[in-house]
Amino acid sequence: MATLAQLVPLPRRTMAVRHLGPNWYATVMGTAIVANAGAALPVGLPGLRAVCAAVWALSLLALTALLVARALHWAHHRDQARAHLLDPAVAPFHGCLAMALVSVGGGALIVGRDWIGLDAAVALDTVLFVAGTVIGLAVAVTVPYLMVVHHRVGAASPVWLLPVVSPLVPAALGPLLVPHLPPGQWQRTLLTACYGMFGLSLLATLLILPLVFGRLLTGGPLPLALTPTLFLVLGPLGQSTTAANAFADASPDLPYAAGVAVLYGVPVMGFALMWLALAGALALRARRRGMGFAMTWWAFTFPVGTCVTGAEGLARHTGLAALRWLAVALYAVLVAAWLVAAVRTARGLVSGALLAAPPGPRPGTARTR
Repeated sequence: MATLAQLVPLPRRTMAVRHLGPNWYATVMGTAIVANAGAALPVGLPGLRAVCAAVWALSLLALTALLVARALHWAHHRDQARAHLLDPAVAPFHGCLAMALVSVGGGALIVGRDWIGLDAAVALDTVLFVAGTVIGLAVAVTVPYLMVVHHRVGAASPVWLLPVVSPLVPAALGPLLVPHLPPGQWQRTLLTACYGMFGLSLLATLLILPLVFGRLLTGGPLPLALTPTLFLVLGPLGQSTTAANAFADASPDLPYAAGVAVLYGVPVMGFALMWLALAGALALRARRRGMGFAMTWWAFTFPVGTCVTGAEGLARHTGLAALRWLAVALYAVLVAAWLVAAVRTARGLVSGALLAAPPGPRPGTARTR
């Protein structure tokens, strides 16, 4: 006999989010980094900060909408939510939630305070920072655990970086809250925690990066739709450089902090530029071979944005005009990528194509034990 749930279909609004995965939080991350990086750009363009504030407001609205949509997803489609956790291709994207929360929260202090006031910005950033940090640390352990115990993992993928890098975003943006805490133990504790998350993500990244590069050398280019994920490698590189510079800004009483940030950041930025050129060449190759739009195109935004903020910090601590221009050039790439991804995503939402079920069943990707 059919159950009541089978006889009465779910409302359309809940069916629309059945296939809404955690990768959608990348749209929030990519939007927030446009605002955050643009507000710190070392140029004096009239109206730039106001535009960045508007973009930040858009990221806040997108985050709110996605949190509601994902809540509906978990409430009405728990089978699909569980399938996402057990799918090695989807599970790593749960790290995007933490990064989206902290990015929007940090943006409140960087540029959102122009619209909502400093007190409200501090309160909003505190809530989102704490939530994002807790979720990021949980994901950094839970997803690797699932990969070991439940997932049938194949060749190394750049998306493996997402869960372990998620604590690096709080590490980079946490120092913004330091001046708003009571002096002494509270400030030192937060800064020490940020250092700890920096080390956690950096060491985990150093374990995964050789696997990703080795997979490219031995297995050839990634499938066309996954080629944009190569840009995810830029995330830990640019974000760790941003974090190192943020630590120096938050520790003015340590005269060597800026020097350490430069000694770390310049070599890492050099490798990031090499990887940007390699990933860009492979993306152009994939595009010529017919790579169409997918949500993976959002990988062109946030990782590049972290390189912008990293270059901005290095320019601030070295005074080099070359690094300022590098930040400007990378920001131009970021804005172009964001515009393309945002327009194509909006078009896919209107048509319903991006929320439709996958074209076919995937092969078994989880162990049964």
